[in-house]
Amino acid sequence: MNNKYIEKYQNIIDDQGFLLDPEYWSVNFAIDSAKEFNLILSNKHWEIINIIRNLYEEKMIVPELRTTLKVLKNLNKEIATRKYIYMLFPYGYGQQACLIAGMRQPKKLWLDL
Repeated sequence: MNNKYIEKYQNIIDDQGFLLDPEYWSVNFAIDSAKEFNLILSNKHWEIINIIRNLYEEKMIVPELRTTLKVLKNLNKEIATRKYIYMLFPYGYGQQACLIAGMRQPKKLWLDL
């Protein structure tokens, strides 16, 4: 994380860049976080981010990848695969997609399963 990013969000992120509380999330946070990974968010990224956020709002827990893929599949998306998610978020679902979507740092190492 660069110093400008850390300064801007220092009171609401942990040492890995994850929000301390998902309620602090904003579109600007997502865009700024994506820039830290040299990502420009496309509509495809936003679709996944919105699914993650909606699942969080429903159950108040960070959704596992398999849950996100089920929702994507229910939207009649043939792209509902781990490969697709990793194409969009090469650093991983838990470490990149969830961070950008404003989740707390996942405690479960198997979140990507």
